[in-house]
Amino acid sequence: MEETSTMPDAAVPGPAPAVPPTPPVPLAALLAREDLGLRQIAGPQDSATVIHWAHTSEMADPYPYLLGGELLLTAGVHVPEAAGSGTYFDDYVSRIVEAGGAALGFGVAPVHDTVPRALVVACDDYGLPLVEVPPRTTFSGVARAVWQLMAQARHTELRRVTEAQQSLAAAAARPDPVPSVLRQLAQRVGGRATLYAPDGGEVASAGRMPGAGGAGGGGEVSGALAGLVAVVRPTTRDGSRGVSASGGGGGPTPSSASDTAAGVHLAAYALGTGQGFVLGVAAPRRDPGDHTIASVGAVLLSLLTGEHQSSTGAARSSALVRLLLGAAPEEVAPLLGGGERWVVVHARPDGPAPDAVTASALGAALGSALVDVDGDVVRVLVPAGHRELTVQPGWTCGVSAPVGSHDWASADTQAGRALSRARATRARLVRHGEHQGLTDLVPPTEAAAHARTLLAPITANPALTETLRTWLSLHGSWDRTAVALSVHRNTVRQRITRCATLLSTDLDDPDVRMELWFALRHA
Repeated sequence: MEETSTMPDAAVPGPAPAVPPTPPVPLAALLAREDLGLRQIAGPQDSATVIHWAHTSEMADPYPYLLGGELLLTAGVHVPEAAGSGTYFDDYVSRIVEAGGAALGFGVAPVHDTVPRALVVACDDYGLPLVEVPPRTTFSGVARAVWQLMAQARHTELRRVTEAQQSLAAAAARPDPVPSVLRQLAQRVGGRATLYAPDGGEVASAGRMPGAGGAGGGGEVSGALAGLVAVVRPTTRDGSRGVSASGGGGGPTPSSASDTAAGVHLAAYALGTGQGFVLGVAAPRRDPGDHTIASVGAVLLSLLTGEHQSSTGAARSSALVRLLLGAAPEEVAPLLGGGERWVVVHARPDGPAPDAVTASALGAALGSALVDVDGDVVRVLVPAGHRELTVQPGWTCGVSAPVGSHDWASADTQAGRALSRARATRARLVRHGEHQGLTDLVPPTEAAAHARTLLAPITANPALTETLRTWLSLHGSWDRTAVALSVHRNTVRQRITRCATLLSTDLDDPDVRMELWFALRHA
């Protein structure tokens, strides 16, 4: 018989979601729905019983089809006539419990007039909640109710996470940012948040330590948290990534590990590569959005403890001042910690416009703290050769060719064009000038002189020049050029027509296109 299931996205294996996973539904909330008329007739009536999804099965042994946490719905089609006098129901219920099923829903009608008494006894014996589903309620109606309750819980959790992110960001802007962030984080998770120094000592803390330690914190819980912090700290010294992924964060997050002690949920987050600071969090429970909230706090604390207190941050500040006072880029480049070659990355997120925290997280993933948010694009200046630049989940990136510090401006232009091409071709990452061609055989000075002469009629209008460049790079596609330039396709047509007129040439001729492309590359 065919198996059907209703399952939230969070249960499907795959990459960690960018939002908190869907919270489970308390069984009591489902029983409280008057429109369903459900009634629990066996098993423990525990308010902590939750269900993660609903699953319908008429198999005599549903074990192979269960993932755990289900409300298993059955009409008893699989039940043999003599089931009440043998061990059938004991075997059936034990297999559900062994598979991790959360509860069993038995539909009264059309097969059975009442719930078999032997099934009630078996559920009581094995501690499995048994719910009677009346004839007027369909299994699909129960599944829909589960989805509705999950949607409500998810909306509530997302709102809680959003409000927490806003309050943490506001706390980071206060005159005492580190204590303020810790206070907000402790309040949002209902526990204690502590910042540990590289030597293991406490820098600052806020909130109450849950569990036996009480307000003074200590004992078993404090010792377990300190031990977890010690496990995470070595990963920051050698630059490796985290001990274990706690899941749920969007974009790159600090290295983290989690544990439980005396019924208290513990988590530790290493703040940035090489800093040695660690954030420890102890909470009486672990809601689906808590990891996301703590990760935001960790990113903010990473910026606060690293950018302004480290010698590297002071060197970057000195480089900025020297640039503003007229120093050449090649003079300040050594202060930025890179070598002789640099790469510029332009990145655009799949979701909303990036903020400072998101941009900093991207920079950490790319191996650079030199980050700038320019509207909906993040620009990152990365030392070339320190690590391979790879596709970043949730981002579309354009990467320049490696250049010296005196060519930073040119690399910025290259990265911008590479990003436009990546968006137009729906590629996750496009690099500028990965392969050399015949045009590289022409001396640059001669090529530039030829380009100036050929393109002189349109040089005064940057919009025409950039439109022609993009249009040629996309093989004359009106739609993809419009997407790359964020304009209407009719605007693209008008500009290309104007270019053809000013250049007195036929843009349908492939030889003409080739020569113009050569000129635009060297303009």
